[in-house]
Amino acid sequence: MAPGSSPGWRSSIRKWLLPRRRFPPTREGWYFLVATLLVGLGAINAGLNLLFLLWGMMLFLILASGVLSEFCLRNLVPRRTPPASITAGTPYLMGIALANRKRRLPSFSIEVEDLVAGKPIEKRCYFLKLPAGRTQETAYRHTVERRGRLHLSGYRLSTRFPFGLIHKSKDVPEPLELLVYPALCPVPTDLIAGLASRHGLGQHKRRSRRGEFHGLREFRKGDDPRDIHWRTSARRGAAFVRETEDDEGQDVWLVFDNAAPAGAEPGAAFEHAVSLTASLACALVGRGYRVGLAVRGATLAPEGGQAQIARLLRHLALISPAAPGAPPPENRRGGAQVVLVVGHPPQVRVTPAGSTHDRPRRSA
Repeated sequence: MAPGSSPGWRSSIRKWLLPRRRFPPTREGWYFLVATLLVGLGAINAGLNLLFLLWGMMLFLILASGVLSEFCLRNLVPRRTPPASITAGTPYLMGIALANRKRRLPSFSIEVEDLVAGKPIEKRCYFLKLPAGRTQETAYRHTVERRGRLHLSGYRLSTRFPFGLIHKSKDVPEPLELLVYPALCPVPTDLIAGLASRHGLGQHKRRSRRGEFHGLREFRKGDDPRDIHWRTSARRGAAFVRETEDDEGQDVWLVFDNAAPAGAEPGAAFEHAVSLTASLACALVGRGYRVGLAVRGATLAPEGGQAQIARLLRHLALISPAAPGAPPPENRRGGAQVVLVVGHPPQVRVTPAGSTHDRPRRSA
């Protein structure tokens, strides 16, 4: 061997042992270790061959537990299937697929946990038997209490196979960032009803069943079947409806003053206001309105449909109290306005389209 060259067996062992394993004994494992120690002391003290034989068998079981559990954890590849959306306070399902890349050996009693900042969450997926060359899928149900970004750092694979004496595990780095939407809360019925009763007072060219042709869009629940454009629907294989221009105001601006209350921490009051804004956005878009959002330093133009709901919720998921001195959101023209001010409870004011005075509504 040339001087200074590192033996190949060292790199092989290092590769075999990475990532680092954890193997704390289970409760039963501690009992077994204590019993092994007592039998060993008795064999050495008494010099009986029968005790030496029993001690050797117990030591072999401990060694076999470490080797067989290591074979179970080798060449396992986990994969996530995240949900389309996650809402704070609402359970979601996270899909976990586990592939066994070994050629001949199956794996038994495998637990897979997601890691957040290196620590496992309280939910896990369990695979009783994973044959060689096969992939199995399952899911766990979990609830995130706060909106914002959820950083998953990786997986923890663990097993107690074969004798339940040790709980061997290894961490597999696989970062993933998820966005948690704000929690949704009940929307005051009088707020929606009052807005709908004044609907149409504005003078804005928007979609209606009267007037000039405006365009085509996919059919949504609540649309009039008489507006279906059958030729386009037959050509594209999905229902499309025609839209025409009219003077009916369809825009609603959610003006959210995201400034923290003076002399107080935002805390629950701010989160409640964010949840109410998100709930109003979902309710109004579901009723066919084109909803926009105005906050301190940013605006989202009014649009409709599920894509707009996703844009609004993404923006509200990351919103934070504005810095001191930031200009307040401007009053928007061209539609009704729902103004929300942080408080406990939040203050809500409604300005119907075409009106010049704010009408206070019951706070949520």
